[in-house]
Amino acid sequence: MRTVRHGLSCKGDKLMEYGLIGEHLGHSYSKEIHGMIADYDYELKEIERADLDTFMKAKDFKAINVTIPYKQDVISYLDEIDEGAAAIGAVNTIVNKDGILRGYNTDFAGMSALASRLGIDLNGKKVLICGTGGTSKTAAALAASKGAAQVLRLSRSRKEGCITYEEARQLHTDADVIINTTPSGMFPDTDACPVDIDAFSGICGVIDVIYNPLRTNLVLDAQEKGIPAGGGLYMLAAQAVYACGHFLGKEMSREDTDRAFDAVAFRKKNIVLTGMPGCGKTTVGKIVSGKLKRKLVDTDRVITERIGMPIADYFEKYGEKAFRDIESEVIGAMSKESGLVIATGGGAVLRKENVRALKHNGTVVFIDRPLEKLTATKDRPLSSDREALKKRFDERYDIYRNSADCRVNGALPLMGVAKAVIKAAER
Repeated sequence: MRTVRHGLSCKGDKLMEYGLIGEHLGHSYSKEIHGMIADYDYELKEIERADLDTFMKAKDFKAINVTIPYKQDVISYLDEIDEGAAAIGAVNTIVNKDGILRGYNTDFAGMSALASRLGIDLNGKKVLICGTGGTSKTAAALAASKGAAQVLRLSRSRKEGCITYEEARQLHTDADVIINTTPSGMFPDTDACPVDIDAFSGICGVIDVIYNPLRTNLVLDAQEKGIPAGGGLYMLAAQAVYACGHFLGKEMSREDTDRAFDAVAFRKKNIVLTGMPGCGKTTVGKIVSGKLKRKLVDTDRVITERIGMPIADYFEKYGEKAFRDIESEVIGAMSKESGLVIATGGGAVLRKENVRALKHNGTVVFIDRPLEKLTATKDRPLSSDREALKKRFDERYDIYRNSADCRVNGALPLMGVAKAVIKAAER
């Protein structure tokens, strides 16, 4: 520990005990994660910048985590700071021991755990880090500690010795690893992306610290190319476990992190069912939602309620494009939620934007029911007879298969399909 004395002490009226401070915390999963790894009250406390000084000087807490944008600002209030946190220049964990504030950085260990889980080796690599905040400094420290050959931080203004994003695209197309520490792509602006990985031909790993959505566009872009990539939820779980160790003065394990991550990831993840009309998406969805006690959203039903008429009638009156536009709006809205079972219409996967939206917070499960077990019905405008059904099957089968995260055998009895869906989503 390096000591930094300030002699600040005053007391407020209310003891926070444990919690997280930051400017905007509506997206945070920290309370849930800490609830799984320890038995203490953990509070989310939003603090405006003008109020940070009063809060920190009052010291009315046992221990806290710190997030954007205060990971650097809190350092001036500390009495002691861990050498690792001092070297990074960012603190995300503070323990109050008899009025003495000690600062740590568990983001470093959390990001290291995420890189290890993804199998991303930074040794000898050129690493591009998007962002200039406290977490970007953590990423730079991690890359250096792992033996990266070159570490470059990216900003729009070249501040603090950074290069611009344009310079990265022009001069560093040979980069090996991208680490995003900016809010670009974070809920609710899930369509954003900090960089276009198509500009970098040699990328072999992508780390995004954003955890809401579970998979950002940056992560999905990489995964579609077969590049190891992951979002920040595992990092969040790992840093929370290490922070808990500081809070309670005890050793924590990798098993604690895995247990917390698995539980939160499954709880937050949407289970998205795709497949041909008549494959059983709605019926299987009802079984799955009942077993997991989750809300079921049938996108066709939501659309029918919105348009005020049967889908077949809407098709006939306004055409397929008008229907697909409404379908995309509904899917876009549902995909921003979490913990749902979503039964999609048969043609939902025809638009890449729908698949991308569904994958942000969901695992897409293709119910692969053989053509001979599908039934044509008049209420399905594009598969109202056997010939039309076969045509749709031939046109769409590869799209279903290639757009899904996993496939289950739709020829099984419905209860068997539902069990297979749950098992697939748990992976």
